[in-house]
Amino acid sequence: MIKRVATVILTLLLLSPASAGDIAFVTNQSSQDVSVVDLAAGAVIKTVPIGGKPAGVAVGPAGRHAYIVSPESKILSVLDQHSLTVTRRIQLDGGPLGIAVHPDGSRVYVADWYGARLLQVDPQAGRVTREFQTGASPSGVAVTPDGARILTADRDADQLSIFDADTGDVIATVPTGIRPFGVTVDAAGRRAYTADVGSDTVTVIDIATAQVVGQVAVGARPYAVALTPTRGFVTNQYADTVSVFDLTTLAEVAVIDVGEYPEGIAVTGDGCCVIVANWFSNTLSVIDAETLEMRAEIEVGDGPRAFGAFLSGGAQSHLRP
Repeated sequence: MIKRVATVILTLLLLSPASAGDIAFVTNQSSQDVSVVDLAAGAVIKTVPIGGKPAGVAVGPAGRHAYIVSPESKILSVLDQHSLTVTRRIQLDGGPLGIAVHPDGSRVYVADWYGARLLQVDPQAGRVTREFQTGASPSGVAVTPDGARILTADRDADQLSIFDADTGDVIATVPTGIRPFGVTVDAAGRRAYTADVGSDTVTVIDIATAQVVGQVAVGARPYAVALTPTRGFVTNQYADTVSVFDLTTLAEVAVIDVGEYPEGIAVTGDGCCVIVANWFSNTLSVIDAETLEMRAEIEVGDGPRAFGAFLSGGAQSHLRP
């Protein structure tokens, strides 16, 4: 109890007011729920039961919904960010895992690990409206900021697939490192970054030309990538670290110790902090994006994965736990 109180106090002291608008929706696979975390307070404000061993998560635009994928039950849960309740459960099939939301909120994309396909789901109608054929074992999903392109990291095909969001056509497939898992697109929609778990690299891809522009050596079993305007941050599962690299030179900047088996990673809306979900430690690590110092650890549920865009900037004002 003393350790828990000390952790919360440390968090309250170290988190800056700049991060006060960010809420984290953390999927906890073992406890089968979502921890809703107020990052300014450094505490869980509500635990929402989900079931089905949730893993993938994506926050929709305008702070309205968060979308949760449960691979075991094959259900896409729609979580209302205002009431913090599940308002719809959409039954899928195959092996749903990675997820992303179109910028206009009308379409949700779910990767089917077993079916080598990407499912386009209408969350209002509660049904699949289109299927995109991917490479083997698609995992991470990302959408460009303009909504024109959808990308999947096809783990067992060692490639990134790029789709036209309107037609569903494959525009290109791009070779990556070995077994890409997470994929992240920069704020300009120019470059994509895959975390290659089999080769301990991050592959950097120019989306317009569908060409690899570089690779970054990182730690053991990289899982996902988060970006600030100048730096990339990569969770290394087996190393219990986050690798930091310069986006211009692609040179390593630092390696930061975090909790055990880090997976999901995201940057707060103001860019001040990097949030890391530690699967085996049952915590979130809060890293200062500028100084690269550890600012706090926040306890969450059992087995946090947070695979996807799990932060909602500015949602705090309308949360009602």
